[in-house]
Amino acid sequence: MQVTFWGVRGSVPAPGPEMNRYGGNTSCVELRTQNDDLFIIDAGTGVIGLGRKLMAGAFGKGGGEAAVFLSHAHWDHIQGFPFFPPIFLPGNKFTIYGPGRSSSMLEGILEGQMNPHFSPLYTMKNLGASIGVAAVDGAAKDPSFDCKGVTVRARLNPHGGTKALAYRFEENGRSMVYASDAGYPPGGPSVDVLQLYQGADVLIHDCTYSPEDRAERMARGFSSIADATQAALEAKVKRLVMFHYDQDYSDDMVDALAQRARRLLDEGGGKDIELTPAREGLTLTI
Repeated sequence: MQVTFWGVRGSVPAPGPEMNRYGGNTSCVELRTQNDDLFIIDAGTGVIGLGRKLMAGAFGKGGGEAAVFLSHAHWDHIQGFPFFPPIFLPGNKFTIYGPGRSSSMLEGILEGQMNPHFSPLYTMKNLGASIGVAAVDGAAKDPSFDCKGVTVRARLNPHGGTKALAYRFEENGRSMVYASDAGYPPGGPSVDVLQLYQGADVLIHDCTYSPEDRAERMARGFSSIADATQAALEAKVKRLVMFHYDQDYSDDMVDALAQRARRLLDEGGGKDIELTPAREGLTLTI
């Protein structure tokens, strides 16, 4: 599997010279399977750049197909979708997976951002591509399903006044976990969530805040680097990828967070855990 980052910020886009190295687009990750099937994880403004790249291939000819996995429907995770070029071309096919009690409920949430007060598109039915919507029950007894030969599992994390899905993707013994927008209670992740993370080759984890900033903003439902490193240590993952940086954190501040996270891992007995701060354009091979 290959993972490429197209947007690594949280809450709102953060363009500007102080954010050039890590990038200012909101959450979007591209996952390519061994068979080159395309999974898109979250559709923040980063998905716009991904869409432009895709238009040079099959998607530009109306022959593309992809699965889109949404952690939740806060705007920084869906705001790029109405500007994603492949959705306007007939023949392209997308299945959108995300949290919801039913597929119709999830579709209604996505239709909300197409409301004429927010968008000139009015409705997803005005898009050229074929779009299916499938709700994922992160509280199910068996949270796994197959997608293009990849086993996908999902669990819900608390996220302020709502919840966000964390996903695990497994293919041929390799695993990647995506856990953005996680705001754990004082005891840390639930048993079910830790099982989802367990032994992952790559854990992409919310690292919105420093511990001090998180202590002042607990109700927002995000993680600090301390929360992320502790989860990585408890789950014994192989690589922790920092993700979803606060929009006000400059590149230098993210550098400092990464140095601090490295110390936390080492002091916690995780010297063998690799640490990678996500940045736009970074590709990892799992």
